[in-house]
Amino acid sequence: MKQVKQVRQAQAAKAAREEQDKQGRYARYRLRFARLTALARVHRRRVWIAAGAAAAVVVAAVLVSVLDKDDKPGPPDPRARQYKNVDACLLTGDKGVTEGTGGAPVWAGMQDASKATHARVNFVPVTGEQTTANATPFVNSLIQRSCDVVVAVGKAPVAAAEAAAKAHPKVRFVVVGGEAAAANVTAVKPGDGVKADVARAVEQGVNTPG
Repeated sequence: MKQVKQVRQAQAAKAAREEQDKQGRYARYRLRFARLTALARVHRRRVWIAAGAAAAVVVAAVLVSVLDKDDKPGPPDPRARQYKNVDACLLTGDKGVTEGTGGAPVWAGMQDASKATHARVNFVPVTGEQTTANATPFVNSLIQRSCDVVVAVGKAPVAAAEAAAKAHPKVRFVVVGGEAAAANVTAVKPGDGVKADVARAVEQGVNTPG
């Protein structure tokens, strides 16, 4: 019986050692796996950092290229119109140059004159009361802006332009429906031919020294 007991004790001790070895090997495997996982994370992080740095370099290069191109003036567009340092300015009533108004064909004539002479053209409507007194500051503003030719259409703008022409003999005036009360004023009759007549008058005013 004593021998049987010793055998059983030996077997139990052996099983305990085997279980201990098994647990030890499992612990070592877990430790090795944890180390490998940590290394993989570090490697992945380094890869992402390197990729981000490379992307930043690419973006910076593109921005530098674009900004560098923007800073360098390109060749002039041969289709772009080169304007003279001459301005023809239109003064209209409060409706401006919308279709159906008296200012629409006048503005069209000025645009034709601009194409022929390369003069700059623009228009300003008289806002507020349509009276000579209210239109006068608008005419004066065009003169102060160094308009070489002032075109007026509408009762109040024409009356204000005719009055201003006497005080500014170096400025050429074109009045639609008005009177040529001074040497620097050209009168154009309203009607079907107003577009062509305005174009001719503006061309003449642009080409006439002040």
